[in-house]
Amino acid sequence: MREFDLVVFDWDGTLMDSTAHIVNAIQQACRELALPVPGREAASHVIGLRLTEAMGQFCPGEHAGKLPALVDAFRRHYQADLDRVTLFDAARGTLDAIRAKGVFVAIATGSSRAGLERALAAAGIAELFDATRTVDECHSKPHPDMLLQLTDFFGVAAERAVMVGDTSHDLLMASHAGCHGVGISHGAHDCAELTRCQPRSIVHSLPELSSWLLPRLG
Repeated sequence: MREFDLVVFDWDGTLMDSTAHIVNAIQQACRELALPVPGREAASHVIGLRLTEAMGQFCPGEHAGKLPALVDAFRRHYQADLDRVTLFDAARGTLDAIRAKGVFVAIATGSSRAGLERALAAAGIAELFDATRTVDECHSKPHPDMLLQLTDFFGVAAERAVMVGDTSHDLLMASHAGCHGVGISHGAHDCAELTRCQPRSIVHSLPELSSWLLPRLG
């Protein structure tokens, strides 16, 4: 029996193997502006948040005036060598298998609309998603707005939707929306942090996600 009618994916760190690239761009931007350079854990923790909110965590207090410049510097460093960032190997196969089950497939991301559209075009998989939501249309994670908009758009009850993401922001958004959450540990946040959000499951790869999810799609 089918358990879910809507599967929603985060983008960065979940389908796109971009965590290291984002972390490096944050560190380079902070270094350029003579701000304290965060370690990998601190830098990766903000992945998935609205950009201004994320960068604001690295220029607090007396450094707050550097926020616009830090955002600009991050964007420059992020765009450099972006063509080297690719989908996780099993991403397309996983999406194809889920779509074959006849359920809706969507994206909820902290990226901008323009950034997501560029990434989807570069990856050549835009047609695999029935809808997408970004921070340009919605509140930032972990606010439930993205998921609430998607469930409303498809006419799907929250308890019939599952959110797949690599951060606590994704899983908390799912919880706040009344949806199910599945954490995937190959991205920004480690298993311990994902576990604290009490998801339905934690998987360690997209093939493992398929093994868990496909039987629940009927």
